[in-house]
Amino acid sequence: MRIEKRLSKTFKQFTSSGKAGGIVLIVCTVISLLVANSPLGAGYLGFWHQYVAGLSIEHWVNDALMAIFFLLIGLELEREMQNGELSDLRNAVLPVVAAVGGIAVPALIHFMFNSGTATQAGIGIPMATDIAFALGVLALLGSRVPASLKIFLTALAVMDDLGAIIVIAVFYTAELSFLYLVGALAVFAALLAMNRVLRIMLLWPYLLGGALMWFLMLKSGVHATIAGVLLAFTIPFSSLEDDAESPSHRLEHMLHKPVAFLILPIFALANTGIMIGTGWTEELMSANSLGILLGLVVGKPIGIFLFSFGAVLLGICRLPLDLAWRHVLGAGLLGGIGFTMSIFITNLAYTGQADVINASKMAILIGSLVAGLIGFTWLKFLGAPLESDPDTDTMDFDDAPLHGPMRSH
Repeated sequence: MRIEKRLSKTFKQFTSSGKAGGIVLIVCTVISLLVANSPLGAGYLGFWHQYVAGLSIEHWVNDALMAIFFLLIGLELEREMQNGELSDLRNAVLPVVAAVGGIAVPALIHFMFNSGTATQAGIGIPMATDIAFALGVLALLGSRVPASLKIFLTALAVMDDLGAIIVIAVFYTAELSFLYLVGALAVFAALLAMNRVLRIMLLWPYLLGGALMWFLMLKSGVHATIAGVLLAFTIPFSSLEDDAESPSHRLEHMLHKPVAFLILPIFALANTGIMIGTGWTEELMSANSLGILLGLVVGKPIGIFLFSFGAVLLGICRLPLDLAWRHVLGAGLLGGIGFTMSIFITNLAYTGQADVINASKMAILIGSLVAGLIGFTWLKFLGAPLESDPDTDTMDFDDAPLHGPMRSH
């Protein structure tokens, strides 16, 4: 049976802004690296550590601006669960299982290298996939790859981010203030009641409540960005695809460009100012750096491929008609582009350890670059659509159907 749904306008905006935003992100990263290693480096790095209203500028970026990024991720996840790839159990199982493998195997590799050491806390660093970069690389291949591969990678990356969010909430929480946490959860419950019980459709009350929840979450010790995800699931969502009147839809539409072209570039500028010393190559051979590098470049594709293969072998799910196992492996390779989320988790894992953070970020940048290049090359030469797929040869990549043709159970 063939199941096809056209891409929603919001989905197109999400991927298109991601592609262009990925380019801006790369430019900002290069600028940050160049400035940090120039005569202006000390002043540049010092700027991000200046305090404003009780927090350093870097903390304002990572705790406040990135909460907006997580809000967008939450809205994207909600949409996928309501009327996207994750709304149909038959379609959702494969990317969910693949995401589990893509989280577990990289974490295991890092743990094997760092178990019982001071850098064991970095186990979450190679778990995440950067949606913008991964889709940006895939978009460069256009119609030379199957339509369903784009959908599979998007659903995989969304579930991957959900896993990273859970890891942040559970394992990277500082000293917990129970009172503030209860206050944050009370605001969350009140916002849910505004949606489910009172049916308030105005957007601004949710945003005000979200700001209060963010403050209480910050004070609680749980990372404040989690408030962005929680807020996303309180905002009214319409199950009608492309419903422009839905507050969730309108907010997601408003956030795409600010996140892609402002928030993430600022995050890159604030977090990739890595001073490259003379011994940086030796540092790449440390247990922590090897765990990150191998986790992203090797662990991601192995985990995604083997878990997917095992699920299909056991009859839990099946591949879309236009995907072969070489395509799944290609998606796994692109899944090794960790970047934004990996850098974010690095800051949480090694708070106050500047040298370890610096080395970890270098490993992330190199690992993400290698994974992206290998994934692109693999799919360029081995990612051609199957002859049985009638869609990809005549369809522009950006107009691919949201749900590719699926095998029936």
